[in-house]
Amino acid sequence: MVHTVNNYRENMPAKIPNFQLDHFQALITKLFHCCQERVQYQSERFKLPDAELRCLMLFGEERYLTPKGITIKMNVVKSRVTKIINGLERKKLIRRIKDPEDSRVYLISLTNKGQEKLNEINDFLKEIYSEVLLQMQPRQRKVALSTLEVLTASMNAVKEMMT
Repeated sequence: MVHTVNNYRENMPAKIPNFQLDHFQALITKLFHCCQERVQYQSERFKLPDAELRCLMLFGEERYLTPKGITIKMNVVKSRVTKIINGLERKKLIRRIKDPEDSRVYLISLTNKGQEKLNEINDFLKEIYSEVLLQMQPRQRKVALSTLEVLTASMNAVKEMMT
């Protein structure tokens, strides 16, 4: 889809009207704030700081993670990851085990309690996303999802240009 977005750009005028830029910026800002409020509510609901909650959610894709892997995925410094891991370990949501292939490395995995908490969080998110989509007519949903795919591709294309 990025290729389609870039091809489309080549056929468009280089200047975007200011009212469209302002409207787009305002909508993105409102969307961002709405997401931040949801994250805050989610943190309070599950009694986990945002960073610990985000770390816990990384295990939805992985059975084991290393502290270095968490550092990369969360884009935070190693010392911050150590604090996050310690907090989750104190809550008995994760455990550290030595890597059988390299005893210098610790693997981090969910405990049963951690898996239950992650399932609760994922169920909550499905409910929230379902409620958002139910606010739209079926045709609007289809358009919104398609538009979000284009927006995501456009934002990723610009991100690649920045790096």
